[in-house]
Amino acid sequence: MIVTVTARNLVRCCAILLALTALRALAQDEAAPTIRVNVKLVNVFVNATDAQGAPVANLTRDDFSLTEDGVPQQIKVFEKQSEQPLSIVLAVDTSGSVRKDWHEELAAASSFLRTLIRPVDKVELLEFSTHVRQIVAFTNKVKAVDSGLKELKPGFATALYETVETAAENLRQFEGRKIIVIVSDGGNTAKGTTYDDAFRATIAAETSIYSIIDVPVEASAGRELGGEHAMITLAEDTGGKFYYGGNPQQLEASFKQLSDDLRTQYLLGYYPVKREGAEDFRKIAVTLAHTGNTTPILLRYRPGYFASQPVTP
Repeated sequence: MIVTVTARNLVRCCAILLALTALRALAQDEAAPTIRVNVKLVNVFVNATDAQGAPVANLTRDDFSLTEDGVPQQIKVFEKQSEQPLSIVLAVDTSGSVRKDWHEELAAASSFLRTLIRPVDKVELLEFSTHVRQIVAFTNKVKAVDSGLKELKPGFATALYETVETAAENLRQFEGRKIIVIVSDGGNTAKGTTYDDAFRATIAAETSIYSIIDVPVEASAGRELGGEHAMITLAEDTGGKFYYGGNPQQLEASFKQLSDDLRTQYLLGYYPVKREGAEDFRKIAVTLAHTGNTTPILLRYRPGYFASQPVTP
């Protein structure tokens, strides 16, 4: 039997064979298990200061060591004086106990923002007393914040923890450096949100708190330190810092130091080593090798992150 194969039939046969091959490959792909790799970069912003609190700006990547839950991590990203965008929530206490210093506080805050904010940065203005109220949404226009500072209204109680939680939630939408600046005399006198709520929200948002405490540091004898202690602890527990601003000179100096602090940060980034059975909260530790500096260097950074929360992709 003789079969005659025309060019047209040959083309059809080839097309059928190609289609069958493609279908077989597709079936094999569907049967095979899908492997997904989900490794995310963890960013750690670090401040290095000497014994007098002055920034140390001459460190290199090799000077730093970083661990997560005690496991050494390889630093993949290193930047000095990070140029990453800065997102700030400025939260001003308007309860009766701080009203005496309003004009000085607002002038110092305005000067601070004017010297710090760049076009890539943004700031939100909140006021808090019995409740928390947004005065100005995130913007890079300092004039808008200046106008907002003139709209602050007096209140009674102090919703400090609610303010921290609200500010942290508002900052979660952004990448880069995220800062909460609180101007208050301390003391949470509003019910509801707890210290733990505020702390967890801050860590989940990868945010640091800077506290401007509106009491004269030299008059500590005999005064109730509970609220003041909360502002100090929130700052220290989130890698931030606290300052005293009980008079115009202190306020101006505190905001100046805060600005310098934010301008001299190091960025360390790493991809976490995968570990089975690790806890949800991952503790970060940053240390220094011998740097040749003759005075001790203090490092400040966020203490860790929650693995169940998204980190920088």
